[in-house]
This record gives sequence, structure tokens and C-alpha cells, in this order.
Amino acid sequence: MARYGITVKPGSRKGPLVEVSDDGTLVLFVRERAVDGAANDAVIRLLSDHLGVPKSRIEIVRGHTSRSKLVDVD
Repeated sequence: MARYGITVKPGSRKGPLVEVSDDGTLVLFVRERAVDGAANDAVIRLLSDHLGVPKSRIEIVRGHTSRSKLVDVD
């Protein structure tokens, strides 16, 4: 299992895009706004595509309502 610290930029025109910051944190740009969990769903889809794992193997552990999240990938 791998654990990633990510920063989400919801409502971004740049997205969907994954960048790696200087400190190793993944920065995810998603077009969806943070309304009714739409941005979290987009984060899981984007990480799934980026890492090449099924969406069912990705879980947001901490930060459901925050831009900074902790994600487990099984």
C-alpha cells in the first residue's frame, strides 16, 4: 500500500492535470468544483488514470473537505 499527500485545485481550467511539487506532493488540478463531493470523485478518477490502478483501490483517508488530502492506494 502506498500513501500520498496531495493538494487539490478544484475548479481549475488547467485540469485534469497532475503535477509534482518541489516537496514531492502531488498537485491535482480538476475542473469539478468542491460541491457535493464532485471534486473528490474527480480526484479519484484522475489518480486512477495517472497511477494506472482501478478506482476501487484508491481511498481518501483524510481531508475530505480540505484541499490537502491523504490518499491510500492499495
